[in-house]
Amino acid sequence: MKKKDLRNQMTPPKFLAIGFASITLVGTILLKLPIATADGTSTPLIDALFTAVSAISVTGLTVVDTGTHWSVFGQIVMLMLVQLGGLGFMTSATWIALMFNRRISLRERIILQEAMGQYQIQGIVDLIRRVLVYTLIIEGIGALLLTFRFSAIMPLSDAAYFGTFQSISIFNNAGFDLFGQIHGPFSGFATYVEDPYVNIIIAVLIFLGGIGFIVIFDLIEYPKTKKISLHSKVVLTVTSLLIVIGAVMIFLLEHSNPKTLGPLSYPVKIMASIFQSITPRSGGVSTLDIASLEQSSQFFMILLMFIGAAPGSTGGGIKVTTFAVLIGAVVTMIQGKRDVVLYRNRISQSLVYRSITLTILSLLLLVGASMFLSVTESGEFLRILFEAVSAFGTAGLSMGLTTELSPIGKITIALLMFLGRLGPLTLAYALSRKSNKELYRHPEGRITIG
Repeated sequence: MKKKDLRNQMTPPKFLAIGFASITLVGTILLKLPIATADGTSTPLIDALFTAVSAISVTGLTVVDTGTHWSVFGQIVMLMLVQLGGLGFMTSATWIALMFNRRISLRERIILQEAMGQYQIQGIVDLIRRVLVYTLIIEGIGALLLTFRFSAIMPLSDAAYFGTFQSISIFNNAGFDLFGQIHGPFSGFATYVEDPYVNIIIAVLIFLGGIGFIVIFDLIEYPKTKKISLHSKVVLTVTSLLIVIGAVMIFLLEHSNPKTLGPLSYPVKIMASIFQSITPRSGGVSTLDIASLEQSSQFFMILLMFIGAAPGSTGGGIKVTTFAVLIGAVVTMIQGKRDVVLYRNRISQSLVYRSITLTILSLLLLVGASMFLSVTESGEFLRILFEAVSAFGTAGLSMGLTTELSPIGKITIALLMFLGRLGPLTLAYALSRKSNKELYRHPEGRITIG
């Protein structure tokens, strides 16, 4: 009886939260093993935990250099965590079950519906099949293209390993890189700032990983159906606008900065501005030194990281659809209208409430975490805020604070990464009791606003 009651209390959000926590624990244990490091010594527990959380949440923040600290075993463990975190462990478990011709139960379908952010359960298993197929195709093409480029500077076997690692890491919006082995620890992609081949491939991988599988499916089916869903329209519109506005802002703010765009030619400045506008959407890689950007550019990137990517994608943040609904609500109020309308479709009131709740919970979480970190860590507040938002938005960009974090700071950032991947609203649902439908309504009251 108790087991049955426990099963009934295990709602999809609770199951997802416990699942992610369990995988993080396993990843921490594996990364703690001496075989996981390049020099054969055991990594401190707090660093192993931080890395595991960063990988499963597909963030990319690191306290140790990925290319030089971890052995091949450790890097493969990280890559597996990234893939599980990007796809979602329920998606991966379903794929394994389908391989063995196991039937997917109704309860498992409901959990998958929650994990994929779908509104209906119908066709969810077919969606999972397509997710896995397209993931393998996109990551495979990315790996081949990057292998071809890297083969010019290293043996083919090493180039294939680098290409595969980077393709999986970047498509899942994790941002881990191995270039510490070549260009020095924490060097990242800075040496490729003038390489259009690498820039385009990485930008496309980040973009595809950030728009979500639902949008990818819509785009693939569009030549046949000639239709595109409201969700895809909103995601593509807001994403495109943010990329264009972001690129223009970064170009204007940084074009004369001698530490970033200043020394570059104008075509490279434009390319670098576009890349830096795409990567805050959860990409985690940068071709410019983030710490050397102007403060105005850093704050603007904080806004982009907070908005994040699309629902059902490998990215974080409050999501572009949430941002679109909020802007729609503001416009509706200014115009004195009643309904939020996007592309001639009325948005339900419950969805508007959900968007407002998610945004406020996220802001409260970031305000509290930033204030706490300003006490435990040393440095400018903008630097601390940037790190906190990067962790919550699973963006993986850093102004250099990650490696300087105190133990309590590492735990705080790790919690932000975990909550950012899981979603504060999902966690709130996971921790709350099952709500009962109200049988009455209170009388309407009036208060003065503004």
